[in-house]
Amino acid sequence: MKWLRDQSLAPIAEKVEAGERLSFEEGLRLYHTRDLNALMRLANRTKERLHGDKVFFVHSMRLEFTNICYVGCTFCAFAARKGEERAWDYSPGDVVEQVRRRYLPGITELHMSSGHHPNHPWAYYPEMVGRLREAFPDLQVKAFTAAEIEHLARIGKRPTLEVLRELQAAGLAAMPGGGAEIFADRVRLQVAKNKVKADKWLQIHREAHSLGMRTNATMLYGHIETLEERLDHMHRLRELQDASLLEYGGGFHAFIPLAFQPLGNSLAQNLGKTDFTTGLDDLRNLAVARIYLDNFPHIKGYWVMIGSELTQVSLDWGVSDIDGTIQEEHIAHAAGATSPMALSQAGMVKMIQHAGRVPVLRDAYYNELAVFQKPGAEAAD
Repeated sequence: MKWLRDQSLAPIAEKVEAGERLSFEEGLRLYHTRDLNALMRLANRTKERLHGDKVFFVHSMRLEFTNICYVGCTFCAFAARKGEERAWDYSPGDVVEQVRRRYLPGITELHMSSGHHPNHPWAYYPEMVGRLREAFPDLQVKAFTAAEIEHLARIGKRPTLEVLRELQAAGLAAMPGGGAEIFADRVRLQVAKNKVKADKWLQIHREAHSLGMRTNATMLYGHIETLEERLDHMHRLRELQDASLLEYGGGFHAFIPLAFQPLGNSLAQNLGKTDFTTGLDDLRNLAVARIYLDNFPHIKGYWVMIGSELTQVSLDWGVSDIDGTIQEEHIAHAAGATSPMALSQAGMVKMIQHAGRVPVLRDAYYNELAVFQKPGAEAAD
């Protein structure tokens, strides 16, 4: 392969072209290669085999119903203690009113993830989901990370599977992928020691898959983790996806790398870290994920974390989904994200079109709602 500058990638390139699975050692080789052109090419080849020129996005709304949290993750600048001036805490009725205030025509997905509130009773959560579904029957509620589900199981004194089942009955459509951080114990003890353990996070997602619920998976990178620990994180997700596809016919929709935001949190302060992840690190991470996670339908370039410009570039690095319009986002912005708080649907379409790709409006289930053509064409139903 004449286009390879790093000829040690030749066996990997042959596997990628043949659609074959990479070993852990081959995944690490991708992380360490300096032949970034080859890495981009292999990731794009993998993405286009799955989706061609299509890039997906959702017309969505983000809502954090409370920022009160007792967990104390060292990377977090979002959480507040009860009584702090910056704390907020919505009742189920308040949540409905917040959605009504922010609602725009065409929004299909409501994404909610929030703090671990120490005092809300279990009944608060299914009531909130039920009232949202009653007020907005066409809105798909994607809510509660696996960390939150474990928290609800504790306060509700019931197994996590029962928590998921009751929330699903109330109207929960899907689960976001937050709370995963990095699975490696060494890192987890330093960044999220009071949060759900890695094996429990994986168990909860498997339980959601068993109920027919589709979920996402995240990875927080760019702090104290090694490249081996990043790949180990992906490897555990790949194994769970294999099992869920075999047993339940479905599992994860998307993998979402989340770039560490270094402002306003104790982890960054203790490390003396003020710099953000580099664009090349972000792109390399997305590309390795696309190639290694061969059983994941989508790799998401989360524009909130890496910015809309780099997200555009990432569409050549294996990314097939750029999240959604969001409306308002507070978690990443509290830690220094410099991206806008929201993007319009027209802005999402333009971003994708100007990268030479075909925008596809989807819902929370990845049903295609509208396919837009390349620049200058009208949308088709």
